[in-house]
Amino acid sequence: MKGFKSKTFLADVFRKYMPTREEMAENRFLKPIAHRFLSPELWRFTRRSVPRGVALGLFAAFIVPIGQIFLAAFMALPARANVPLAALVTFVTNPFTLPFWLFFANRTGHVVLNLDAAVGAGAGRLAEDTGALAGWLEVGGVTAFGFLVLALVSAAVGYLAAGFVWRFLVARRREKRLERMEARLDERLGEESE
Repeated sequence: MKGFKSKTFLADVFRKYMPTREEMAENRFLKPIAHRFLSPELWRFTRRSVPRGVALGLFAAFIVPIGQIFLAAFMALPARANVPLAALVTFVTNPFTLPFWLFFANRTGHVVLNLDAAVGAGAGRLAEDTGALAGWLEVGGVTAFGFLVLALVSAAVGYLAAGFVWRFLVARRREKRLERMEARLDERLGEESE
């Protein structure tokens, strides 16, 4: 199935690097529910399953720091999303990109919560009075909230972007197919007129 040519180049690239249904079914964590993963509709690249898979993968990538692949796969089942694509998209957050995402989530949390303006100048004194633990908890809470915001926003943007890219690629492929059909028709009509 890895050599199968589908409707779009992007689907072929994803299919090349994603695990097969059988490989995921053999995973020891997924074995109890493997029969659900073997459903062919969860492995097809369709205009509905691709955006759902991207959205669920992005949501799982930001909402859970460990085990996001399994969370994305489990969420893809009831949503009828593309399971391997949902699992692949979770690699947006990985050990190499985690420092960047931690910083970005912290900044996002600060912007959304606007903590400095809401608590005023006394916030620094409060952190000094209660100790370093309170400061760390504050930073952790802001970062966790930032990750929640990133999860929701990236899932929505990913869904819309994947739907747009899918439509664009399918329309482009259809246009090329029509051009080839017109060229063949013109060629046949030219041969008949001679």
